[in-house]
Amino acid sequence: MISYILLRFQIFYIKHLAMAQPQPRRFAQIVHLKPSAVAAYKECHANVWPEILQKIKECNIVDYSIYFDNDRTLFATFKYIGTDIEADMKNMASLPKMREWWAMTDEMQESPIPGAVSSAEGPGWWKPLDEVFHTD
Repeated sequence: MISYILLRFQIFYIKHLAMAQPQPRRFAQIVHLKPSAVAAYKECHANVWPEILQKIKECNIVDYSIYFDNDRTLFATFKYIGTDIEADMKNMASLPKMREWWAMTDEMQESPIPGAVSSAEGPGWWKPLDEVFHTD
């Protein structure tokens, strides 16, 4: 009897609870760092403002990392676990402290996107990359 109940719960879980969780979407992107800004960029990311970290989590971004290559390329990866990335990105941009953070870090960067204005406006600032391979 217990095994039957356990089996029914497993079926219910698979059908209803596990399926309710959105699958994470992985993102990768690049931007270039100005040669004069390497130390300042690393310093500000060693001390990210608490409001920024909180808003990133609130907007369903997890497992976020930024890597630096000595050719001045910044490579960022993150997972999005929400269901409406457009709404979450608008939510992120609505925080004045986030716009202040972007303005500060944009000054240290050079966008590879033609016509890019800033992280807060225009066609984008960081260049998105296509995933060509993934395994768990």
